[in-house]
Amino acid sequence: MDMAGSLTSGVWKPQGPPPPVPDDPGGGSGGGRGASRRATFTGLFVAMASIVMFFAAFTSALVVRRGLSNDWLPTPLPGILWLNTALLLASSAALEMGRRALRAGAREAFNRYWTGGTLLGALFLGGQYLAWQQLLGAGIYISTNPSSSFFYLLTAVHALHIAGGMAALLYVNVQALRLRLGPSKRTAVDVTAVYWHFVDVLWIYLLLLFLIWG
Repeated sequence: MDMAGSLTSGVWKPQGPPPPVPDDPGGGSGGGRGASRRATFTGLFVAMASIVMFFAAFTSALVVRRGLSNDWLPTPLPGILWLNTALLLASSAALEMGRRALRAGAREAFNRYWTGGTLLGALFLGGQYLAWQQLLGAGIYISTNPSSSFFYLLTAVHALHIAGGMAALLYVNVQALRLRLGPSKRTAVDVTAVYWHFVDVLWIYLLLLFLIWG
């Protein structure tokens, strides 16, 4: 019985960063803004914890399945994955530089960095699609062997979480370009950037997992 298939038999929904709570719903004190910001970050951390648990379950299934029989054949990693990794790291760096520029009041610099980070994230997704195409071209499909099943499933689930992050990146980008990124939107910037750094680290973890156990 393929444990990857059993894990995906239940209901699962990809997660992105939680929608930011308005910083000051009552339009009043800074204390209200602080409480809303804390609530938003609490929601983010809960979402990230659930994602970690999900991938931990997949990791456990991979390790157990690998030791069950002799039908495990390592899946060769497409070379484009290294370029994709560089794109994702560069995207994360651009977002962080954008946050620093925004704190310094450099709105135009923030727009440039954030737009660049968003485009790099889109290129990462495109690169992942090309990686799957390279495997298919080599005759390696999701059902070829247990290793390839886990590779396709884990990279696809990660890509869905990246897509959720892309929606948040685009939201912030549109608000910034329309000059609507006032104090009430700063929480959205921070939450989106933290979530993006998280899925960046998650990708590095998956890449190491494929290298060691794939």
